[in-house]
Amino acid sequence: MSLTASFTVSDRDVSVDLAVENRATLAIIGPNGSGKSTVLQVLAGLLRADRGSAAVDSRILFDQQTWLAPHRRRVALLAQQPRLFPRMTALGNVEFALRARGADRRRGMDWLELVAAADLAHRRPATLSGGQAQRVAIARALAADPDVLLLDEPLAALDASVAAEIRHTLRPILTGRTTVLVTHEVLDAALLADDLLVMQGGRVVERGSTTTVMSNPRTEFAAQMCGLNLVRGVAAGPDTLVSDVGTLTGLGSLRAGQQAVAAFAPAAVGVYRQPPHGSPRNVVPARITRLTPHGQVVRIGTDAFAADLTPGAVAELGLHPDLAVFLAVKAAEIQLYAA
Repeated sequence: MSLTASFTVSDRDVSVDLAVENRATLAIIGPNGSGKSTVLQVLAGLLRADRGSAAVDSRILFDQQTWLAPHRRRVALLAQQPRLFPRMTALGNVEFALRARGADRRRGMDWLELVAAADLAHRRPATLSGGQAQRVAIARALAADPDVLLLDEPLAALDASVAAEIRHTLRPILTGRTTVLVTHEVLDAALLADDLLVMQGGRVVERGSTTTVMSNPRTEFAAQMCGLNLVRGVAAGPDTLVSDVGTLTGLGSLRAGQQAVAAFAPAAVGVYRQPPHGSPRNVVPARITRLTPHGQVVRIGTDAFAADLTPGAVAELGLHPDLAVFLAVKAAEIQLYAA
């Protein structure tokens, strides 16, 4: 089943168009308030769009003349909270979905086994951990046999270790299913999605295959999610970008005068108290704005771009906010491409 949609929700200032190929997973990312959950609510039938349409294959979910009620759309929405029926067992919750579509309720155990939750069959939601409840919720959503599965940050409320387990569970399940996944986690998109759509301010600002968007992001949000610096500017030649922070040379095949970006990892950036000498590199003067722990390193925020250093290097250099420094990046570490 393929999904196509183009609609506007005026009071939320959301206007999008999207397409999900048959049995593919589309991940939607974007900052808070960008309209991601609104998209899922409209597709699920929980919110009416002011105008536009959506269809699964040739079956119309809504347009100017048609509006299918949520229970008739064959669309399942799984949110952050499992929302299991508290008075039913785990198995009872799954069987409810089977009965609702007229299927054999005896298949309930099959769905629980699929998500590694068969041992939870006779327990009630109040006795389940967050990860266990989410497994049951996934089984219930799948038991409804939806044409389209909508996932609204299903791992956001879980501990990192539990989220990793559920992510591992979801990966084979989503293969072969038409799915729209809203997430803040780059790992979710990398492991679960075929295509990626970036929203900002209620609009789609970037889209493409997950591999393409992650390797060549064109928006600041996507670059941050992928752990990259992104510098915008104008091409001065095939491998040269003129930007507000300075002129950068990298790997590219730009056309002079076109809008372009430079992408590179903070780990590729050197920080110096004096202008460095030696091998050819891009050197940009900057001022440190903040020092932030970032995993095993310290993220050096500046008014130009970010760098990652070990705590030992930070101490040795005596770095602190408002200090003037020089940032150096080798040309081979910078990818240049059209904006």
